[in-house]
Amino acid sequence: MTLKKLSGMLLFRIIVAIILGIVCSLFFPDWLARVFVTFNGLFSNFLDLFIPVLIFALITPAIAGIGKGAGKWLGLTAGIAYGSTIISGLIAFGVATASYNWLLGDKKLDTLADIDEGALQPFFEIEMPAPFEVMTALILAFCVGLAMTAVKSDVLYTGVRELEGVVMKVIKAFVIPLLPIFVFGTFLGMGMNGTLLDVIGSFIKVLVLATVMTLLLLVLQYLVTGAIVKKNPFKALWTMMPAYATALGTSSSAATIPVTLECAKKNGVTENVAGFTVPLCATIHLAGSMMKISLFALAVIHMFDLDISTWNFIGFIFLLGIMMVAAPGVPGGAIMAAVGVLGDQLGFNQDQIAIMIAAYIAIDSFGTAANVTGDGAIAMVVNKISGGALGGVDSAEAKTDEAIAEDINDSRN
Repeated sequence: MTLKKLSGMLLFRIIVAIILGIVCSLFFPDWLARVFVTFNGLFSNFLDLFIPVLIFALITPAIAGIGKGAGKWLGLTAGIAYGSTIISGLIAFGVATASYNWLLGDKKLDTLADIDEGALQPFFEIEMPAPFEVMTALILAFCVGLAMTAVKSDVLYTGVRELEGVVMKVIKAFVIPLLPIFVFGTFLGMGMNGTLLDVIGSFIKVLVLATVMTLLLLVLQYLVTGAIVKKNPFKALWTMMPAYATALGTSSSAATIPVTLECAKKNGVTENVAGFTVPLCATIHLAGSMMKISLFALAVIHMFDLDISTWNFIGFIFLLGIMMVAAPGVPGGAIMAAVGVLGDQLGFNQDQIAIMIAAYIAIDSFGTAANVTGDGAIAMVVNKISGGALGGVDSAEAKTDEAIAEDINDSRN
């Protein structure tokens, strides 16, 4: 891999930003650190403004496009995908509840900002109020998206698709390139505040746990699938390994669709069913991403001793499962879609969200690999229930649904 190609990878730039933030915290004067504190404040305020727009712009056309699919089989596939994502979050909650007290210890951290009174304050702030709240954006997106499936609305559908393209351009050309600077400023502040070693030491453990848990999640998914379809689960999982490896290298569910399709067919899924479920699940099934985000969020809650009740966090999981539909198909896209609900439901501040972003991107490809490999399990279940023919949906109709799902993915990549 050439240096130019390596430098273009978001993971590489995030790692460099973390290292530079740690090193620079050893000698940066306060006035220079305040430059990055100012930037982080402005960028965080922009995210507060932009995230509700992102949610509406991405969820609305996704719901409208999915709603034009093959009736009950689309509902079944979407229901299984959503259920799998929610179960992943609940498993993460159970594992974290049982292990974090001894894994992360009892030491709690204060906020990451401010060395002392008056230090590391931004030079100036610009308030950027959001046009509407995150929950408003979510409800509005569902109402408009579902309404477009019930009435002929070609002009409006084209409009929201174009809005989706505009928002994706902002993400790719503005938000994603600035994330390394945001992460740099956060780790610079942690180093100067003296909390760096505690945060890094704890999150390394969580990163390892999250990686292991995404693998165990796949084993569980295929054990359940094997019991339903009456096939050897480990053989089926092994057949999906090319898709897992491809996603590990690309960090993109959409880019892995061709490989996932071939692997699903080798597992006995008919071409009709595979062509319908795999592209669709690449958009709406993010169980691996849910596992990582839930474990990281619970780590932040534990480390900073945040007052979040069990029911509040379970509600967060159910909302996050819906937000995953809006996840842009770029590295770190799922965590960007989750930023709104992290702040709105859990009360995370900009530093805690920055830690979440850095940790998520560090093992982004493992979550993506778990997502696409799980898509193969869902395809096998739908194939079993539908008898391999989607209950009478013919190839032309299935192809239409595949095209719709691919259109959603293409617009995000």
